[in-house]
Amino acid sequence: MPYGYHGKILHVDLMAGKVEVEEPGESFYRKYMGGSAMGACYLLKHTPPGADPLGPENTLSLMTGIVTGAPFSGQSRVCATARSPVTGLVGDSQAGGFWPAELKAAGFDGIVIHGQAERPVYLWVHDGGSVGDLRPTAELRDAAHLWGQFTADVEDAIRQELGDRRIQVLQCGPAAEQGVRFGALINNANRANGRTGMGTVMAAKNLKAVAVRGRHRPESADPDAVKALARWGTDHFEKSDIYGMGLFGTAEVVLPQNKAGGLPTRNWASGTFEGAEAISGQRMAETILKERDTCFGCVVRCKRVVEVTEGRYRVDPRYGGPEYETISTMGSYCGVSDLAAIARANQLCNMYGMDTISCGATIAWAMDCFERGLLTTEDTDGVVLRFGNAEALVEMVERIGRREGFGRVLGEGSARAAGILGVGQDLVVAVKNHELPAHMPQVKRSLALIYAVNPFGADHESHEHDPSYREYPERMAELGLLDPQPSKVLNAEKVRYALYTQYLYSCLESVSVCQFVFGPAWHLYGPSQLVEAVRAVSGWNVSLWELMKVGERRLNLLRAFNAREGVGAEADTVPPKLLIPLQGGKSDGVAVTAEEVEAAKALYYAMAGWDENGRPTRARLEELALGWVAAELKL
Repeated sequence: MPYGYHGKILHVDLMAGKVEVEEPGESFYRKYMGGSAMGACYLLKHTPPGADPLGPENTLSLMTGIVTGAPFSGQSRVCATARSPVTGLVGDSQAGGFWPAELKAAGFDGIVIHGQAERPVYLWVHDGGSVGDLRPTAELRDAAHLWGQFTADVEDAIRQELGDRRIQVLQCGPAAEQGVRFGALINNANRANGRTGMGTVMAAKNLKAVAVRGRHRPESADPDAVKALARWGTDHFEKSDIYGMGLFGTAEVVLPQNKAGGLPTRNWASGTFEGAEAISGQRMAETILKERDTCFGCVVRCKRVVEVTEGRYRVDPRYGGPEYETISTMGSYCGVSDLAAIARANQLCNMYGMDTISCGATIAWAMDCFERGLLTTEDTDGVVLRFGNAEALVEMVERIGRREGFGRVLGEGSARAAGILGVGQDLVVAVKNHELPAHMPQVKRSLALIYAVNPFGADHESHEHDPSYREYPERMAELGLLDPQPSKVLNAEKVRYALYTQYLYSCLESVSVCQFVFGPAWHLYGPSQLVEAVRAVSGWNVSLWELMKVGERRLNLLRAFNAREGVGAEADTVPPKLLIPLQGGKSDGVAVTAEEVEAAKALYYAMAGWDENGRPTRARLEELALGWVAAELKL
């Protein structure tokens, strides 16, 4: 009997309407751990070269991790992996909530979805439903009546249909059904696998949702050690640097980012927003915050639940509340300081099932074009898309969700919209067509490198940000990082810092734990406690070195997928806007230079063991026990 996992991966053939169970050996689980590494493995094995991201050959994986469902904070995470309709490259996205732990309790460690159904269906996964019958079971059911409905309504309908209010539902929304490229997967009506268009992939398969219910959690190898880890987290939470995030959510960082000149404003023209205080986490807590929600078994309770019952913008608490990224992309990116409008835009994204980052950033790009006279009201269906126009922001989010009028164009994302309209290409702030999140490489230099080289486009959760090197020396020392550097340099030591912390974060996405709870800096648990968690749950005598190798393995799998599709160093660039000096505030006059990014990129490739084109070498893949990938790349 394995510890920490069931040894069962569910394969769903939508075209044939069949489900099968794969039972990989223990070595497979220890090699990949779960999450993103396991998803990337299945993507490379089952999705042929050149597959259409929206075609039946694209494989969509939903993977939990080795510790998912254990009773300590930060473990209920799921990774979605497929070829992305946003980038055309590997797609990867994580979410929390209760769905991941519920899938594990239903008897499966992950799901691999193949093919395309002839008509809308949903997948019902459960463990038999009685004390005496805990056999994991899966079946496809008709979903024609759910197509086009908002996420909360679908969740309610499935629970009523199956007669269990505790069922957890992961679904695509109406926006993805209509073909919005950045469609998200939504669970609990407010938790999102937001990035890289994984909801759009699910919708293209005519799979509306995956409903799960289970009562059989895997046993831990050392239950006492698991309890001790949970107890330590509870006891130290209020003394930790994560405590403020519990109180104010990720929006806690709005004001510090603004003070440092690192809050993207008016489509990245500035790092300082005069309306920052009005949209801060502190202001949210004082005004529209109804309660704090949590993911399964987590003490942090960072999830915002907001409510607005008066005024122009009504907000239903069922759809949660905006996080820092949403507050920035729908707020400062667009010059909007109306918190209720931002919360309403967030609700619309959760109702329609859209990534708030790509959605808000694309609207900010359109506003920038409008301000410069590149777009007019004739293009925008009469909507005055000026910075600061909260009403226009909310209206355009809904039009994108319905894929209506100008919203149809913006639903392609900023890079494709610029190509369709033939304007504003130099105003697009994206890498590999993936809009930048709200952390600025101008003031945190290693972000310029990681945004450029990250396999699925710009991502703020792929390594540790620059200030942490100086502020958390003891935890950094666990990774062999002993020479703290200033935030605004991109020298050899900063490249090493970026790569090492990228390996750790890559491991977190494969063990599948929350980066707000586990990590090398301000997090509740440090790297050594991640080792303790995996040991206590699995019984494996793992080391931090072994876990870092899991992270390195996952990163090489993701890069290998892109290399197989003929994409390498030429795609590892930063957008032109980052090269223009910022205006106003502490970062006034600051810019990234193309020369420093290119130099750092070459050094990064060498440190990673890749060739000059950014492709993993056979030697590196063999060292990572990925010889089969080298064969796939014909190295």
